[in-house]
Amino acid sequence: MIIWYEDKKIKIEFDKIPKTTMLFPLPDMTKQEKNDIKDNPFVNLENLSVIIEDKRKYKKYSFVIEEGYRWDGATIPRLFWRLIGSKTEPEFQVASMLHDKLCENHSFINNDRYLSTLVLIGCMKCADVCPLKRWLVKHSVDNYQKIMGHWNL
Repeated sequence: MIIWYEDKKIKIEFDKIPKTTMLFPLPDMTKQEKNDIKDNPFVNLENLSVIIEDKRKYKKYSFVIEEGYRWDGATIPRLFWRLIGSKTEPEFQVASMLHDKLCENHSFINNDRYLSTLVLIGCMKCADVCPLKRWLVKHSVDNYQKIMGHWNL
């Protein structure tokens, strides 16, 4: 396993370096295929085993992000793109993939909403996202999930 990120609260491990790409619409695609790419332009290229250790609660969680998994990138409102960056920024790819997978599968981390935010921010640190952007994303995501995220806890 590759330790992707570790601090006093969490550790994130992958069985290999994540391989992702962004899809683009092609002229011969159907309107539905183009819309699917517009909605979820990113794709995971290989099965990826993930272990997340929550050091706060002495728990480990493991799951797989399957080959072909599609997601929308970092969900950043257009209004904030100049300040934070757009959803297509390369430094957000792994972080947004892992966070989106957790948001779609709360049970992977025992419905721990805040742990999903810590994972997002940890991956952003790995990608050298500046502290101000991380702070803005952390508080935006955390507050949005409290209100609209449909988490059990």
